[in-house]
Amino acid sequence: MRKLITIFISAIALIIFLTTPALAISTTETETLFTNNCAGCHINGGNIVRRGKNLKSKALKKFGMDSTDAIAQLVKNGQYAMPAYKGRLTEQQIYDISAYVLEQAKHDWK
Repeated sequence: MRKLITIFISAIALIIFLTTPALAISTTETETLFTNNCAGCHINGGNIVRRGKNLKSKALKKFGMDSTDAIAQLVKNGQYAMPAYKGRLTEQQIYDISAYVLEQAKHDWK
């Protein structure tokens, strides 16, 4: 019985390990990535090119950018005036920046 419980717990731990995304880099590193790559147009969650298409919660929801995956796709491939960052940033950096944007929007970029 003890061996069965050990196997069961090990299997659950393995499933959690395999389904959890890689650990994100620190918030400070992500903030630096955002500052270096995004803040030129999106300082404090704004948008100096197209004012209505900012990174505030209301605009993100309005344009269907209210998930990490949606933001990551836009960052990766670009659209209109937004350049693509695929090849400039790693997949993990793109994912981290996307999560950072959502978190900042949740707190109104304060």
